Amino acid sequence: MPFDGVERRHASGAPANVPESNEVTVFHELGKALTSSLQLDQVLRTIMEKINEVLRPDTWSLLLMDIDKNELYFQIATGKGADALKDVRIKVGQGLAGWVAETGEVVVVPDTTKDSRFFAQVDERTKMETRSIVAVPVRFRDQCLGVIELINCFGENGFSQRDLALLEALADYAAIAIENARHVQRIHELTITDDCTTLYNARHLNFMLDTEIYRSHRYAFEFSLIFIDLDHFKNINDTYGHLMGSKLLGEIGQAIKDKCRLIDLAFRYGGDEFVVLLPQTSKENALGVARRLHKLIRETVWLKEPGINVNITASVGVAAYPTDSRTKAELLHLADEAMYLVKQTSRDSVAAASMGVLPTTAPTA
Repeated sequence: MPFDGVERRHASGAPANVPESNEVTVFHELGKALTSSLQLDQVLRTIMEKINEVLRPDTWSLLLMDIDKNELYFQIATGKGADALKDVRIKVGQGLAGWVAETGEVVVVPDTTKDSRFFAQVDERTKMETRSIVAVPVRFRDQCLGVIELINCFGENGFSQRDLALLEALADYAAIAIENARHVQRIHELTITDDCTTLYNARHLNFMLDTEIYRSHRYAFEFSLIFIDLDHFKNINDTYGHLMGSKLLGEIGQAIKDKCRLIDLAFRYGGDEFVVLLPQTSKENALGVARRLHKLIRETVWLKEPGINVNITASVGVAAYPTDSRTKAELLHLADEAMYLVKQTSRDSVAAASMGVLPTTAPTA
């Protein structure tokens, strides 16, 4: 039965009611898409294409949840004005999509002018007129992962309970696809991430070095490596225990990461060693970064939260591509060798391949 006062629009020549056999075909194709591909965008686009094919709205969109910011963003949007939605964010509870995300309930609005929840600012951005909306939550267990929204999908045949049931079933497929993709992503992150510091691990460093050497060779870029080894770290473990030692590594790893640019990559190489990969960075500029990281580690009071308040220094080595070497193994060796030169002499300083230990500069204010 159609909703009271609700009419559904169909494209000319399209059947008013979707045959059950067609629905079976839709679900069969979606099942194949889910099992044949772990590419989230590909599966979601297949789902949304089926929504377009079967329910025929003017426009449709899939909004996904940014859990950290408690906001919805447009993952996929079609139709006129879709490009204008790329940077639009909707707070949970804001507008009809936000209401669906907050409550986990379906919403069917045949006339948006009569619903106070309607968020007109999206229309202002897209320059479109939203007359009617159907929105369903994309849920996995008790968590809302996003919202599927159909715009202007009403016409002379109404929007039936069967249509709504089909849309909710398609939303379930979307939820499965999203959760599968996130599960695969979590597994991938575990294979390339160090548990203690949440930085990338040495395995991923080897992969990224291969990638950076290829890219830098192709486009005639420079890049640099910084090796960092904490001085007398064993004393921390011996004095305060391994738990506090691990916490210190985590704090220093996060501090290094926070000082990196978006294109830089920070790694825990092993033990108390860290590596920073600086794409498109000359040796001279990398030395400036190395000095700043050395100063950061030296002058920060660590382990404040547990009330330990310790200071520690670091030995730092720098090597650059192609200035010092064009091969991964040699580049790693040279940066490591420069760092060990510091450890074997003064500690608490910076050295560079082919340059030796650098003179200590006066501390800046």
